[in-house]
Amino acid sequence: MKFLDRAKIFLKAGNGGDGCLSFRREKFVEYGGPDGGDGGKGGDIIIEGANHLNTLIDYRYQQHFSAPKGENGRGSNKYGANGADLVLKVPIGTEIFDENEEFVLADILQEGQQIVIARGGMGGRGNNKFKSSINQAPRKAEKGAVGEELWIWLQLKLIADAGLVGLPNAGKSTFLSAVTRAKPKIAAYPFTTLIPQLGVAYVDSREFVIADIPGLIKGAHEGRGLGHKFLAHIERCSVLIHIIDATREDIPESYETIRNEIALHNCEIDLKPEIIVLNKIDSISPSEAQNIKMHFKNKYQKNIHMISALNHDERLKDVLREVVNFKVNSITSSENNENDVAIASSPSHIL
Repeated sequence: MKFLDRAKIFLKAGNGGDGCLSFRREKFVEYGGPDGGDGGKGGDIIIEGANHLNTLIDYRYQQHFSAPKGENGRGSNKYGANGADLVLKVPIGTEIFDENEEFVLADILQEGQQIVIARGGMGGRGNNKFKSSINQAPRKAEKGAVGEELWIWLQLKLIADAGLVGLPNAGKSTFLSAVTRAKPKIAAYPFTTLIPQLGVAYVDSREFVIADIPGLIKGAHEGRGLGHKFLAHIERCSVLIHIIDATREDIPESYETIRNEIALHNCEIDLKPEIIVLNKIDSISPSEAQNIKMHFKNKYQKNIHMISALNHDERLKDVLREVVNFKVNSITSSENNENDVAIASSPSHIL
């Protein structure tokens, strides 16, 4: 299935049914009076979160959705039936914006969470409702109200415990394939990964979701390369795993490039916990690796993990255990926040 994380769709709720203009006509009933029933309410359009979905691809090929209208009222005081509600299912983590993308209308964070995004019109009143002591034979009935209609944007932000960030060809997909059963495309050229990939890792009887975000470049916050199209996917990650290519000549510059782009895109992401991983250390000497580690310790006051994802280095477990520690601390600090939701829908792999 193809991945799509943005879609624009048009919604039209159902119109209300018309009220009925009718009079009772029976043998031996001289003054039957009005008996027109009310029209039924038009169907609402509801957006619901669904765990089994992980893309908005369904909304690429069908972009217009209409809910049924309410039935018209009938004689003998029969009310029209309400139109059925139309339920559109979206992945967990979908944000709903207005047509101009200025306001967030809703944020779907839980399985089964429902938002009424367009309300159906109310049914019109039949002439029975207009009867009074002054006018006992009203010849008036209302038309049903028009249902709401609007264009909206759906934007999916993947929910994961850890997000892999780094420059293109740093080894993020290799890392993901080494610690989960996800099968991302891996090749020795930049931008091999063009869509986010999810995988579930297990370590010490705990599980967590890892998202592989396509490589970022300088100017990504302005839309360069794959740009902010995928920067949004790391906004809901609890911790960032920053993968750095050990074979690069400008390792500190590579690190600072990604940190700057993240900060310029969203300063709140820049405050997230970070695990720094130097990948491909099998391609450099032990002394070079030690110098890099000391440099990060002295300049950034941060530890750096040395691994070779390609060789399924045993030190991968240390990275995963650090992710678990951050996850446990995050859960402890947010026990009273009911909006914190994590999903795990990809195949898992036990280390």
